[in-house]
Amino acid sequence: MSDAPKRPRRPAGPPPNAARLREAALAHLARFAATEAGLRRVLERRIARWARAAEAEGQAREAIAASTAALNTEIATIAKSLVAAGAVNDAAFAESRARRLARSGHSRRAISAHLAAKGIEAGVAAAALPDGEEAELLAALAFCRRRRLGPFARVAPDAPARMKALAALARGGFAQGIARRALAMDPAEAEDRLLTGRQS
Repeated sequence: MSDAPKRPRRPAGPPPNAARLREAALAHLARFAATEAGLRRVLERRIARWARAAEAEGQAREAIAASTAALNTEIATIAKSLVAAGAVNDAAFAESRARRLARSGHSRRAISAHLAAKGIEAGVAAAALPDGEEAELLAALAFCRRRRLGPFARVAPDAPARMKALAALARGGFAQGIARRALAMDPAEAEDRLLTGRQS
Protein backbone atom coordinates (compact mmCIF):
# COMPACT_ATOMS: atom_id res chain seq x y z
CA MET A 1 0.00 0.00 0.00
CA SER A 2 1.38 3.41 -0.94
CA ASP A 3 2.05 5.99 1.77
CA ALA A 4 2.13 8.82 -0.74
CA PRO A 5 -0.14 11.66 0.35
CA LYS A 6 -3.32 12.11 -1.64
CA ARG A 7 -3.39 15.13 -3.88
CA PRO A 8 -5.83 17.73 -2.63
CA ARG A 9 -9.10 17.86 -4.53
CA ARG A 10 -9.19 20.68 -7.05
CA PRO A 11 -11.78 23.27 -6.05
CA ALA A 12 -14.87 23.30 -8.23
CA GLY A 13 -14.81 27.07 -8.48
CA PRO A 14 -17.62 29.00 -10.15
CA PRO A 15 -19.73 27.31 -12.83
CA PRO A 16 -18.21 27.42 -16.31
CA ASN A 17 -19.51 30.39 -18.26
CA ALA A 18 -20.53 30.48 -21.93
CA ALA A 19 -17.06 31.57 -23.07
CA ARG A 20 -15.38 28.67 -21.25
CA LEU A 21 -17.91 26.20 -22.62
CA ARG A 22 -17.34 27.49 -26.15
CA GLU A 23 -13.57 27.13 -25.67
CA ALA A 24 -14.10 23.56 -24.46
CA ALA A 25 -16.28 22.84 -27.49
CA LEU A 26 -13.66 24.20 -29.89
CA ALA A 27 -10.88 22.26 -28.14
CA HIS A 28 -12.92 19.07 -28.51
CA LEU A 29 -13.62 19.75 -32.19
CA ALA A 30 -9.92 20.39 -32.81
CA ARG A 31 -9.24 16.79 -31.73
CA PHE A 32 -12.37 14.86 -32.70
CA ALA A 33 -15.10 14.86 -35.33
CA ALA A 34 -18.44 15.34 -33.61
CA THR A 35 -22.12 15.63 -34.30
CA GLU A 36 -24.24 18.39 -32.82
CA ALA A 37 -25.75 15.91 -30.34
CA GLY A 38 -22.31 14.49 -29.53
CA LEU A 39 -20.90 17.95 -28.84
CA ARG A 40 -23.82 18.71 -26.54
CA ARG A 41 -23.12 15.48 -24.61
CA VAL A 42 -19.44 16.47 -24.19
CA LEU A 43 -20.43 19.84 -22.73
CA GLU A 44 -23.16 18.30 -20.56
CA ARG A 45 -20.57 15.93 -19.06
CA ARG A 46 -18.29 18.88 -18.35
CA ILE A 47 -21.09 20.66 -16.50
CA ALA A 48 -22.01 17.46 -14.62
CA ARG A 49 -18.37 17.12 -13.46
CA TRP A 50 -18.43 20.69 -12.18
CA ALA A 51 -21.76 20.05 -10.40
CA ARG A 52 -20.39 16.92 -8.66
CA ALA A 53 -17.25 18.78 -7.57
CA ALA A 54 -19.29 21.75 -6.36
CA GLU A 55 -21.59 19.49 -4.34
CA ALA A 56 -18.61 17.59 -2.88
CA GLU A 57 -17.10 20.82 -1.57
CA GLY A 58 -20.39 21.88 -0.01
CA GLN A 59 -21.85 24.42 -2.40
CA ALA A 60 -25.61 24.86 -2.05
CA ARG A 61 -27.57 22.28 -4.06
CA GLU A 62 -30.18 24.82 -5.13
CA ALA A 63 -27.51 27.10 -6.58
CA ILE A 64 -25.83 24.18 -8.34
CA ALA A 65 -29.15 23.06 -9.85
CA ALA A 66 -29.95 26.61 -11.04
CA SER A 67 -26.49 27.00 -12.62
CA THR A 68 -26.71 23.59 -14.27
CA ALA A 69 -30.12 24.37 -15.80
CA ALA A 70 -28.91 27.73 -17.14
CA LEU A 71 -25.73 26.16 -18.56
CA ASN A 72 -27.63 23.36 -20.26
CA THR A 73 -29.66 26.01 -22.09
CA GLU A 74 -26.40 27.74 -23.04
CA ILE A 75 -25.07 24.47 -24.50
CA ALA A 76 -27.84 24.41 -27.12
CA THR A 77 -26.96 27.96 -28.19
CA ILE A 78 -23.24 27.14 -28.45
CA ALA A 79 -23.87 23.97 -30.45
CA LYS A 80 -26.24 25.77 -32.85
CA SER A 81 -23.72 28.59 -33.38
CA LEU A 82 -20.98 26.07 -34.24
CA VAL A 83 -23.32 24.34 -36.70
CA ALA A 84 -24.07 27.73 -38.30
CA ALA A 85 -20.33 28.46 -38.51
CA GLY A 86 -19.73 25.12 -40.24
CA ALA A 87 -17.55 23.72 -37.44
CA VAL A 88 -20.13 20.99 -36.85
CA ASN A 89 -21.74 19.29 -39.83
CA ASP A 90 -23.88 16.22 -39.12
CA ALA A 91 -24.26 15.32 -42.82
CA ALA A 92 -20.49 15.40 -43.47
CA PHE A 93 -19.86 13.43 -40.27
CA ALA A 94 -22.45 10.82 -41.28
CA GLU A 95 -21.04 10.42 -44.80
CA SER A 96 -17.47 10.07 -43.59
CA ARG A 97 -18.34 7.67 -40.77
CA ALA A 98 -20.66 5.56 -42.95
CA ARG A 99 -17.97 5.20 -45.64
CA ARG A 100 -15.34 4.18 -43.07
CA LEU A 101 -17.63 1.69 -41.34
CA ALA A 102 -18.72 0.09 -44.63
CA ARG A 103 -15.10 -0.38 -45.69
CA SER A 104 -14.32 -2.03 -42.37
CA GLY A 105 -17.18 -4.53 -42.81
CA HIS A 106 -20.28 -3.01 -41.23
CA SER A 107 -23.70 -3.57 -42.75
CA ARG A 108 -26.15 -0.79 -43.60
CA ARG A 109 -28.18 -1.81 -40.55
CA ALA A 110 -25.13 -1.62 -38.26
CA ILE A 111 -24.07 1.73 -39.72
CA SER A 112 -27.58 3.11 -39.29
CA ALA A 113 -27.60 2.05 -35.61
CA HIS A 114 -24.16 3.62 -35.08
CA LEU A 115 -25.23 6.93 -36.62
CA ALA A 116 -28.43 6.97 -34.56
CA ALA A 117 -26.35 6.47 -31.41
CA LYS A 118 -24.25 9.48 -32.44
CA GLY A 119 -27.41 11.61 -32.61
CA ILE A 120 -27.71 11.79 -36.40
CA GLU A 121 -31.29 12.37 -37.58
CA ALA A 122 -32.83 9.44 -39.48
CA GLY A 123 -33.09 11.30 -42.80
CA VAL A 124 -29.48 12.49 -42.65
CA ALA A 125 -28.30 8.99 -41.73
CA ALA A 126 -30.31 7.38 -44.55
CA ALA A 127 -28.76 9.75 -47.10
CA ALA A 128 -25.25 8.81 -45.90
CA LEU A 129 -25.68 5.03 -46.07
CA PRO A 130 -23.88 3.12 -48.85
CA ASP A 131 -26.35 2.57 -51.66
CA GLY A 132 -27.17 -0.66 -53.46
CA GLU A 133 -26.60 -4.37 -53.17
CA GLU A 134 -23.03 -4.19 -54.47
CA ALA A 135 -21.98 -1.84 -51.64
CA GLU A 136 -23.56 -4.18 -49.09
CA LEU A 137 -21.80 -7.17 -50.65
CA LEU A 138 -18.46 -5.36 -50.41
CA ALA A 139 -19.13 -4.63 -46.73
CA ALA A 140 -20.00 -8.32 -46.18
CA LEU A 141 -16.74 -9.34 -47.86
CA ALA A 142 -14.79 -6.94 -45.64
CA PHE A 143 -16.59 -8.48 -42.64
CA CYS A 144 -15.60 -11.97 -43.86
CA ARG A 145 -11.98 -10.96 -44.34
CA ARG A 146 -11.80 -9.43 -40.86
CA ARG A 147 -13.28 -12.59 -39.31
CA ARG A 148 -11.54 -15.01 -41.72
CA LEU A 149 -14.82 -16.43 -42.94
CA GLY A 150 -15.96 -17.82 -46.31
CA PRO A 151 -13.44 -17.00 -49.05
CA PHE A 152 -10.95 -15.79 -46.42
CA ALA A 153 -11.10 -18.87 -44.17
CA ARG A 154 -7.76 -20.59 -43.54
CA VAL A 155 -9.27 -24.00 -44.25
CA ALA A 156 -12.28 -25.00 -46.34
CA PRO A 157 -15.29 -24.70 -44.00
CA ASP A 158 -17.51 -27.70 -43.27
CA ALA A 159 -21.30 -27.43 -42.92
CA PRO A 160 -21.29 -26.41 -39.20
CA ALA A 161 -18.60 -23.78 -39.88
CA ARG A 162 -20.67 -22.37 -42.78
CA MET A 163 -23.73 -22.14 -40.49
CA LYS A 164 -21.66 -20.33 -37.84
CA ALA A 165 -20.35 -17.92 -40.48
CA LEU A 166 -23.88 -17.27 -41.74
CA ALA A 167 -25.01 -16.60 -38.16
CA ALA A 168 -22.10 -14.18 -37.62
CA LEU A 169 -23.05 -12.22 -40.74
CA ALA A 170 -26.71 -12.16 -39.66
CA ARG A 171 -25.69 -10.76 -36.26
CA GLY A 172 -23.67 -8.16 -38.17
CA GLY A 173 -26.90 -7.03 -39.86
CA PHE A 174 -26.41 -8.59 -43.29
CA ALA A 175 -29.38 -10.07 -45.15
CA GLN A 176 -29.22 -13.80 -45.80
CA GLY A 177 -28.90 -13.44 -49.59
CA ILE A 178 -25.90 -11.10 -49.28
CA ALA A 179 -24.33 -13.29 -46.60
CA ARG A 180 -24.63 -16.42 -48.74
CA ARG A 181 -23.15 -14.66 -51.78
CA ALA A 182 -20.18 -13.41 -49.75
CA LEU A 183 -19.50 -16.79 -48.16
CA ALA A 184 -19.71 -18.67 -51.48
CA MET A 185 -17.44 -16.31 -53.43
CA ASP A 186 -14.15 -17.49 -54.90
CA PRO A 187 -11.20 -16.13 -52.83
CA ALA A 188 -9.51 -14.43 -55.81
CA GLU A 189 -12.76 -12.76 -56.87
CA ALA A 190 -13.42 -11.63 -53.29
CA GLU A 191 -9.97 -10.01 -53.06
CA ASP A 192 -10.40 -8.36 -56.46
CA ARG A 193 -13.81 -6.94 -55.53
CA LEU A 194 -12.48 -5.52 -52.28
CA LEU A 195 -9.50 -3.97 -54.03
CA THR A 196 -11.70 -2.44 -56.74
CA GLY A 197 -14.15 -1.21 -54.12
CA ARG A 198 -11.37 0.52 -52.18
CA GLN A 199 -10.16 2.33 -55.29
CA SER A 200 -13.59 3.62 -56.30
